[in-house]
Amino acid sequence: MKKIKGLILTIICILMFTGCTKENSKKVDINIGALKGPTSMGMIKVMEDGSNGETANNYNFVIAGAADEISTGLAKGEIDIAAIPCNLASVLYNNTGGKIKLAGINTLGVLYIVETGDSINTIEDLRGKTIYSTGKGTTPEYILNYLLSSSKIDPEKDVEIIYKTEATEVAAVLSEAEDAVAMLPQPYVTTVMMNNDKVRIALDTTTEWERVSNDGSSVVTGVVVVRSEFLENNKEAVDAFLNEYTASTSYVNENIEEASELIEKFDIFKAAVTKKAIPYSNIVFIQGDEMKTKVNGYLSVLHDQNPKSVGGTIPADDFYYILSK
Repeated sequence: MKKIKGLILTIICILMFTGCTKENSKKVDINIGALKGPTSMGMIKVMEDGSNGETANNYNFVIAGAADEISTGLAKGEIDIAAIPCNLASVLYNNTGGKIKLAGINTLGVLYIVETGDSINTIEDLRGKTIYSTGKGTTPEYILNYLLSSSKIDPEKDVEIIYKTEATEVAAVLSEAEDAVAMLPQPYVTTVMMNNDKVRIALDTTTEWERVSNDGSSVVTGVVVVRSEFLENNKEAVDAFLNEYTASTSYVNENIEEASELIEKFDIFKAAVTKKAIPYSNIVFIQGDEMKTKVNGYLSVLHDQNPKSVGGTIPADDFYYILSK
């Protein structure tokens, strides 16, 4: 009888301990937003693992076609973490009074100078050329202006820049001319090259930026942000997600074929395109002082050309969240 009672007590204790353990390790529900394109491609392994219940927390992913949807979700508290353009993160930080933190760089530059000829090998070679691009009044224009000006090329006098609304319009120009020069982002560069074997990549704007800058900055296309309030209340969960995100970016770069299939599965881009685009998409996860240096220098260049592009002012140090080691 005593043995039976002891066994029952042991079972009760085990059940109570198991229950407490489950309570203490309860998964946090996190709403994550991202834009279609390179800024979301790096998190694809987290999306896959999350859908299989294999992540540290419960993730609900919202993949949007336009930045407004993500911005609104962050402002309303409906999105907790998001992968968005770098300058948008700065705008949101300024517009919300610091209620948005930048937790990492997930995509460096994705803009490339392409041509149907064979005359562009340096920025200096752009002098006197007509350049087709998208992004008038946005970051592509500011990046191109910075690169030209840094090479003593006046964007208004020494070149002719013709801005188109859609990347498809630029692609049409490249298909019609024998010596056209254009600036396009990935994965559209890859799409154009797949449809037109005369197009070649002439210059990588990220490489050119790092060549002319002396402050350690770079082109920063995408970043990961988190709502300050959510971070304060769920620091461990946020850190766990960021660690999973880091591993995901490595997975994407090291397993291009498998990652491309997942990218198509989640309706971000077709696998045939992403297989060729990933090596040129600069998918990374950069944290700490390097993150601050690259982002601050990049935002300063944008601010010099148009303060509104970063929300009026360069964010203060509290903009940056450094992941605990």
